[in-house]
Amino acid sequence: MLPDPITVDVLCVGHASFDLIFSVARHPSNDEKMSANAFQHSGGGPAANAALLVSKLGLKSAYAGYLGLDAYGEQHLTELKNGNVNSTLIVRGQNPTPITTIIVKPNGQRALINFKGNTQALPVNAINFDTIKPRVILVDGHEPHLSLPLIQKAKDNNIPTVLDAGSLHNGTEMLMTAVDHLVCSQKFALQFAQTEQQAFNQLSKITTHLVITLGDQGLLWKTPEQTGALPAFPVKTIDTTGAGDAFHGAYAAGLAQQLPWLTVLRYASSAGAYCCMHMGARQGLPSKQQLENFQTLYAN
Repeated sequence: MLPDPITVDVLCVGHASFDLIFSVARHPSNDEKMSANAFQHSGGGPAANAALLVSKLGLKSAYAGYLGLDAYGEQHLTELKNGNVNSTLIVRGQNPTPITTIIVKPNGQRALINFKGNTQALPVNAINFDTIKPRVILVDGHEPHLSLPLIQKAKDNNIPTVLDAGSLHNGTEMLMTAVDHLVCSQKFALQFAQTEQQAFNQLSKITTHLVITLGDQGLLWKTPEQTGALPAFPVKTIDTTGAGDAFHGAYAAGLAQQLPWLTVLRYASSAGAYCCMHMGARQGLPSKQQLENFQTLYAN
């Protein structure tokens, strides 16, 4: 007799990488050698960061995806386990753990260089999801073969599904019409259409719940009943790395807690804003108490 599946609040499916983060005074010129003002390294990736954020907010999370059998994969797995993220659905292999070099400039904007080697998206049968029973499923589009049948099965079981659409690529294109909640970035919107408003109008027709995040301009949202906008928190941006991951993780966590719609949006926005105030994605993921303090500070 098989054991009962483990219940988690949010199952996060998608990309895990290892981040090397350099803070610089300005963007390097051609053939220039320069020194960084600061350096950090930690695990990263949209789905993996979101899973860790959910756990830090006091909920139960699981991450499903790939990590290589290398030093970067070992360190990332240790971080997830230390963060109380269920890691039983992680596939290990000989291909490398993806590595991302992030160059952070004084205005908080960044440039990224990613290396995956021969690492490819996992095949449809790589993970048995019967061992996990989630209240909400968050996917980031980087594991589309795993995600699509999982989303279809979730619909049969009335489990809400969320797509973190950071950019328009084959994975997000495959999943964007399948999920209940399409939560996309300004970059995704402008890749999809000429303007954010055009993207909003067109994407509103293919999903029941739509959110387009616009950085310091706030966000646009749509539900089956109404549409609206929410301003951004007026914070001093240090580094935008991981802000979207924090937003999506908190958004899924809010759904898992069955918070009211506008509360979910404010909850997610506050997590993203908090992350912008710190260098590095993992270092900027707030705990439950830190997020509560932040929301109290900006209550008015």
